Amino acid sequence: MTLEIKTASLQPVRQTFANVARRFGEKPATRYQEATYDAQATANFHYRPLWMPDKTLNDPTHTAIQMKDWYVFRDPRQFYYGAYVQNRARMQESAETNYGFFEKRELAQYLSEDVKAKVTRLLLPLRHIEQTANLNFMSGSAYGYGTTITQACLYAGMDSLGMAQYVSRIGLLIDGNSADSLSQAKEAWMQDAAWQGLRALCEKTLVQKDWFELLLVQSLLINTVVHQVVYQGLVADLAKEGGRDLDMLLEFMLECHKDLSNWSDSVFKIAAAESEENKQQLQSWLNQWLPQVQAAFMPYIQAAFADQADQVWEQAQETIAKRVTKSGLSLGGEA
Repeated sequence: MTLEIKTASLQPVRQTFANVARRFGEKPATRYQEATYDAQATANFHYRPLWMPDKTLNDPTHTAIQMKDWYVFRDPRQFYYGAYVQNRARMQESAETNYGFFEKRELAQYLSEDVKAKVTRLLLPLRHIEQTANLNFMSGSAYGYGTTITQACLYAGMDSLGMAQYVSRIGLLIDGNSADSLSQAKEAWMQDAAWQGLRALCEKTLVQKDWFELLLVQSLLINTVVHQVVYQGLVADLAKEGGRDLDMLLEFMLECHKDLSNWSDSVFKIAAAESEENKQQLQSWLNQWLPQVQAAFMPYIQAAFADQADQVWEQAQETIAKRVTKSGLSLGGEA
């Protein structure tokens, strides 16, 4: 008896979903494209929000920025939920290794009391700023338009929440899990003059209604200064005082900032290139908020760096200028 085995080639009826095919053609699509494009509902809403009856649930008029197609904000990282979770899981695994090493080797005991005091006063209250960043990015996710940008804002918000938690863990590492350092840090956040400008700035951002304006303030200005002044500048100074081991505890924050900067830079560049009106609006927001951010940070910078405060701010402003230039804007430019 002879068996003859034949292979059959089955051609798929279609290569991808119809909405994706309309954008990119009838060809195999990436998972990012299928999970992202046109995923947001645009019609057949059941009701208007009771707290904002002039808007629909998904409404492009929550911002002054106008786009012909909101899905042009393609994430250069191509993060959809699965890709984001896998990427951050790897980063968290590395962070947990660093924190575990710090705790296992009891490296906190080698930190001087002066360094611990500076960490408690000048680093730990930063968790409140990161928590504010979480809420600000989540505003973009809630009121933004188009899944390409709303899901990216959601991921940025969760990154900020993660950074707030890791800053809190630094406090627990140096106080033996008593949480005393966190209580002292909260007191500094509420009472210390170095933080009151930043606390006021955070409160002001929390009531901003234009989510794109808030995205610019948080990502382009506040996050850049936090990264430059605290995660790099302050920690470098602490390293000179015997706190070099703190570097490993901030690796997660540094990686997140680099990642978020690359994404948000592309957002502002695309928005500015869309129209002259958008560019002028972004420039107007930048001109309006930069002096406020500087005024909010200067008491902190003066407390942390004393006579080097002006130099530290200039370095932070140079970093902002580089990012602003990528977006087609300029510091002090005309709106």
